Amino acid sequence: MTTQTIPVDPSFVRTVSSLNAEPEWMTSLRLTALEMAERLELPKLEKTRIDRWDLDSVGQYRKPSTLTEAQNLPEQANLLLQTGENGKQLNALFLHRNSGASFSRLPDELAAQGVIFTDLATAVREHADLVRPYFMQAVKAEENRLTALHAATWSGGAFVYIPKNVVVEKPLQALFITDDEEALVSPHVLIVAEANSSVTYVENYLSVGGNVKQVHNGMVEIFAKDGARVQFASVHDLREDITDISYRRAVLHSDAKIEWVIGELNNGNTASETYSLLEGKGSESDAKVICVGTGKQNMNITTRARHIGMNTNSDMLTRAVMRDESTAIINGITKIEKGATFANGQQTEKVLMLSPQARGDANPMLLIDENEVKAYHAASIGKVDQDMIYYLMSRGISREQATRLIIYGFLAPIVEQIPIAKLEEQLKHLVERKLGQ
Repeated sequence: MTTQTIPVDPSFVRTVSSLNAEPEWMTSLRLTALEMAERLELPKLEKTRIDRWDLDSVGQYRKPSTLTEAQNLPEQANLLLQTGENGKQLNALFLHRNSGASFSRLPDELAAQGVIFTDLATAVREHADLVRPYFMQAVKAEENRLTALHAATWSGGAFVYIPKNVVVEKPLQALFITDDEEALVSPHVLIVAEANSSVTYVENYLSVGGNVKQVHNGMVEIFAKDGARVQFASVHDLREDITDISYRRAVLHSDAKIEWVIGELNNGNTASETYSLLEGKGSESDAKVICVGTGKQNMNITTRARHIGMNTNSDMLTRAVMRDESTAIINGITKIEKGATFANGQQTEKVLMLSPQARGDANPMLLIDENEVKAYHAASIGKVDQDMIYYLMSRGISREQATRLIIYGFLAPIVEQIPIAKLEEQLKHLVERKLGQ
């Protein structure tokens, strides 16, 4: 394999590690990953030439300033931090700005139960025994050049640890803001839910200003132990000049469950993978993903479920709305391994095109190596039904309103799953903004 030119060198990696006062094991992991990146190829994405994307605009590490409260934030951020009729902020909050964490808050009652919700850089120093066994284990650095570069250059991100039998009733919220066009943006989120625990984690990505090319190379790793329940919601709203690369992966033990709710609402090129590894008997995965493409965006959205344990269940639902000259490649992959008897894998991908130049491609895939299983897939690609629009117009509704109703009816099965009302409202607002409504 040929050696590749990569946008960072060992001195860059050592500087990031040094500024975060990391232990030797993490510095060594970074440098080893950097060596891998020089040998590895870019990922091969279905019908997407990612090698033509600008992936070299890594930026510079900006050591974040610590805030005593969430302050001086963009207006969009302040709106997201409000919830409920009285406008109070959520109890548990984590704020990440550009290259690192700026603020975190965890209620005393959760801390007393052993819950940890802090920035990953701090967790590496103070909770190495909880971080080291899991970091870059769900997603391996050696998978491709981008995963290796992430392992080498990761900057900030959140660490969530839920002890055995602890149920966190209220959602933990994380907000990732990019407002420095020269900053390194490569956050890593690590969630460990011990046996019979439960947690809802909600994150929102937004960018402000800027017209310089950047790359967001982010990663999420979730480990749900026996009987654990994790609900994970994420909405990405990054500007046109930011290329978003996101890997999300969950490892599920016996009777564990993961619920994904993903909103891909970026304005630039996007490649994401949301992947559930059902290792344990009776584990479950439910993934709901929406994406909206405008302009000349290229989007490659992949949802995967790999069944290893017996009696496992996966359900994947992806819906995309495309307008202008945007392109979406929607992949659903269900893999049932030999020995995963009585597994049940279902998936549906649907693409709605609003413009003649928009393109959508739904690729459902079933890979089955076991006989005693159930597997189902469905896919559809089409335009707005004009007969439906005429019917609504005959009832006194304008064409614009009729089109909006059809679009929201198409997206409703996912939008309604957002676990925080304010975030659901924000998602609807972003969809309206992207579609020019």
